[in-house]
Amino acid sequence: MRPRTGPGRHRPPQRAGSASRRSDRGAALLLAMIVLTLVSTLAAGMVWQQSRAVQVEAAERARAQAAWILQGALDWARLILREDARSGGVDSLGEPWATPLAEARLSTFLAADQNNNVDTGPDAFLSGAITDAQSRFNLRDLVDDKGQIVAAELAALQRLCDAAGLASDVAPRLAESLQSAWSGGADVGAAPLAPDRVADLGWLGLDAATVAQLAPYLSLLPRRTPINANTASREVLLAAIDGLDLGSAERLIQVRQRNPFRNLAEIQRQLPAGLSADATRVGVGSAFFDVAGRLRMDGMVIEQRSLVQRNGLTVTAIRTERRTLAAASP
Repeated sequence: MRPRTGPGRHRPPQRAGSASRRSDRGAALLLAMIVLTLVSTLAAGMVWQQSRAVQVEAAERARAQAAWILQGALDWARLILREDARSGGVDSLGEPWATPLAEARLSTFLAADQNNNVDTGPDAFLSGAITDAQSRFNLRDLVDDKGQIVAAELAALQRLCDAAGLASDVAPRLAESLQSAWSGGADVGAAPLAPDRVADLGWLGLDAATVAQLAPYLSLLPRRTPINANTASREVLLAAIDGLDLGSAERLIQVRQRNPFRNLAEIQRQLPAGLSADATRVGVGSAFFDVAGRLRMDGMVIEQRSLVQRNGLTVTAIRTERRTLAAASP
């Protein structure tokens, strides 16, 4: 007889093994998803790290290339200054070294052979200039070898500050601070930090606005130097020659534009009666120059400034500074 079926008949209970298998399959699926997520996360992290490493390597390579290019530009400037010394004569703004280099594509500086000028890399633009560091008032002249403030140089700095529209106490404060920084005085521990550049004058208590106003007229060289009358501005000439007024300083500039001064006697002939130029403070040649280079490449700008000293036919870089800007400027 067939077993009866109907509403009153209970189905046989399900096996425990079937439910266990479904639970195992769910756990396995969940584990697989977790593993897949971990693998995907690790893979994404490795790809990001690899991409970041490539970016860092490219940036370092670009910086290294820029450093080599700017070093080459510095060497070129040294060559120009050496050839200028070979020709002899005075240093004036009419010489080749005084002509700034406008921004130009780097490929224009390569060899004339067209095979060497294939434009396969990123665009790079180079500009630069050589300026006479002795066209500005040298702060080193303020303090003599015995650590004493030189009265004549302090008076010159005072005239320069007056011409720049600065407060009357700037010159004496600056002179006293430099004297303390270089000689130390009685309390060496209280002496301010000696500046290496004009931009460091803020260490001596000058505010940023005052330093910015003085920067075009000042230099800070390793030793005492005369001012070059062939390259100095009228404000600096006013400071260098006692009793000179702005009108007479402007006349000196107009005269040198036609014919640079060859010696101190030629300067003396252009001065008003009763004035004289001191040979220890005014000259017609220079031994120190500032070399500035600017490279624009791969969305960044790298600027380099070097102070070089010329001694005969030897041109030596004394100090070089380099900074990188975040974005290129037109």
